[in-house]
Amino acid sequence: MRPLIQVCTNVFKRLCRILTPKRAFRYQLWALVILALPLKAWSQGSTGSTASAPSSTASPADRVYRNGVIFTADVRNGTAEALAIRDGRIVYVGNNQGVAPFVGPSTASVDLKGRFLMPGLVDGHMHPLEAGLQLLKCSLNYESLTVAEMQQRIQACLDRAPASDANAWLEVVSWFQESMRPAGVKTNRATLDALKTARPILVVSSFGHTALVNSRALALAQITAATPDPIGGKIWRDEHGEPTGLFEDAGYAVFSDLLPKPTEAEYLAAAMAALKAMSRQGVTSFLDAAAPSESMSAFAAVRRAGGLTVRAHFAPVIEPSEVGDLPAAVARVVGLAKKYDEGATAPAPSITVHNAKLFLDGVIAAPAFTGAVSEPYLMNAGTAEKPNWVPGASWGPAVYFPAGALATLLVELGRAGIDPHMHADGDGAVHAALDGIEALRKALPAADIRPAIAHDEMVEPADFPRYKKLAAIPVLSLQWGKPAGDTLGLTNYFGPARMKILEPSGFLAAAGARIAFGSDWPVDQLDEWFALKVGVTRTNAPDAPPEYRGRLGDDPGLSRVTVLRAATIDAAYELHEDDATGSIEVGKFADLIVLDRNPVQVPAEEIAKVRVLETVVAGKTVYADSTAPH
Repeated sequence: MRPLIQVCTNVFKRLCRILTPKRAFRYQLWALVILALPLKAWSQGSTGSTASAPSSTASPADRVYRNGVIFTADVRNGTAEALAIRDGRIVYVGNNQGVAPFVGPSTASVDLKGRFLMPGLVDGHMHPLEAGLQLLKCSLNYESLTVAEMQQRIQACLDRAPASDANAWLEVVSWFQESMRPAGVKTNRATLDALKTARPILVVSSFGHTALVNSRALALAQITAATPDPIGGKIWRDEHGEPTGLFEDAGYAVFSDLLPKPTEAEYLAAAMAALKAMSRQGVTSFLDAAAPSESMSAFAAVRRAGGLTVRAHFAPVIEPSEVGDLPAAVARVVGLAKKYDEGATAPAPSITVHNAKLFLDGVIAAPAFTGAVSEPYLMNAGTAEKPNWVPGASWGPAVYFPAGALATLLVELGRAGIDPHMHADGDGAVHAALDGIEALRKALPAADIRPAIAHDEMVEPADFPRYKKLAAIPVLSLQWGKPAGDTLGLTNYFGPARMKILEPSGFLAAAGARIAFGSDWPVDQLDEWFALKVGVTRTNAPDAPPEYRGRLGDDPGLSRVTVLRAATIDAAYELHEDDATGSIEVGKFADLIVLDRNPVQVPAEEIAKVRVLETVVAGKTVYADSTAPH
């Protein structure tokens, strides 16, 4: 009965998202009438606890797990010992004795031997196709490098794959610009011009908002002192107005048009590589948070071939340049949803498109400072020997979408049943996002729209409670909440008072916000368990350099349960799939992971060492650690 109710509920919820409040109310009344009797019958057969009561005629399950510590992530954060799976869904959760009626001659029985089982991870913000492609490119591996070390790494890539064509581009990825040594070191086109090559070179920072090119690349792109900054981007210039070789956001989009496009086969290989990496980490659902058409097409091809092992959600980008015709921008996203969205009523992994990505600013990280902030970045009015940090003239760029246009766009997306997913790094952009959500709530008070604000690295304390009031979801890359080059490097530019609230995950949770986790891979390496550890401890790795020891700021961090929920049921809520995934409950899809240790009980630093032993999606094992003892 539960699967039938779940399917019916999904249908009614989707209808209500796109209907006017009056029509939605009518459908909701009919839903109550239609579902009342079967729902009542089903509820009378339930124990009302974490365990489900099987009937005497329970048919055998495909697989059962016993003797485990099962974290359900249900409304009570309950635990259990056993569960049963049939036809890709969970049919029992409870104690070892209660699972016995589900065991038949062909049932696979797994003895967990006290191991920890939990819902599969739901990553609410990543860029999987880009990540898969980067696995094939010249990489600086997110390492803290000197200029000389950076040059040596890139030269090695040039030497390993020499090209006969002087116009053959070299793409370099995963450059941790914010952690270059020594702190504050500058790079420009001369850094790359010194290399032994005539080829154009493009180096993209791991944050994905900054790029460095050499003079050959500038020449091919025909960028000169007369080239204006594009909307939503910046070209760094020297004292003579000449481009330095550094570009921010839309400023380096021109180079994308010059790079050779990957083939369909390369896109497909990248998608498969990304899926494999996710399964090893225990990810069973993801949101591609800036999905190009190539990403949707590649994962759709994998789906048709029967190789989709993770539930795939996509958020196409609406660009600031589209403000002149917002209805057309929304219609484009709706058109992509009609083309790719398969819904999620069956257990097998599918593709959905019911999100849209909006960039409201860049990053607060130095030296970009493209995050829109509510107070100006500080500047040194003194000398290196006697610094005097005072408010400067820069507040970052204006929010990329004007306030009126943003409000209109969010309302139009809401009417179309599309959840907005907004990039807002600085507190000025966050405030604008919340104002836009407030307009959305006033215009469509009954609509089940779940707006998300990604990153939220700096938030005004007065805005903390607005997340709960407006049901706005902060999607946080928890691994950033630690002492490191990208965070401590901001100290002089924000001052001690504001640094105390940098990366405010704990403050937002304390104010009642529903925290969702998003790794932002490949901005960082895909290391979900290190990120969740940082969410709890606010510390770097134990072997981090001495200057990166200790905790970051005054934020209290998150409890272990809150962190686990952020990466399961609360991220599932963000993606509108909490009715089917994100927790271990009867009737839900059997998406789960088995771990080598209990992240709720081990010393907090050990959460980073968690190893996924098995990843199950729709009742099928998509990853198993062959080295794990049985």
